[in-house]
Amino acid sequence: MDIKKYEKVLKDRLAYLNKHMHEIEDQLDDPPNPDWDDNAAEHESDEVLEDLGNMELHEARAIMAAMSRIKDGTFGTCMKCEIPISEERLDLVPHTPFCRDCAN
Repeated sequence: MDIKKYEKVLKDRLAYLNKHMHEIEDQLDDPPNPDWDDNAAEHESDEVLEDLGNMELHEARAIMAAMSRIKDGTFGTCMKCEIPISEERLDLVPHTPFCRDCAN
């Protein structure tokens, strides 16, 4: 398994998530629109942005955990059953701590 490949993918994704989460934060910090109808629509958009930000934060934490597993030499091994995680699965979800069977 090419650990360096996964490490690069994880680092790149984490950089993207950090940049995007800051953009979301900036949008959420914008002052409210004084127009009542526009303000209501923006409030709904803010809720969607908050949900997206929370999902991205969850993914960023999972990526950081995967980076820790790279450092301690356990990356690519299922945290539950301790068998190797298939490269096909890691290609799809590189931060996964579980093999396909244990994830179900």
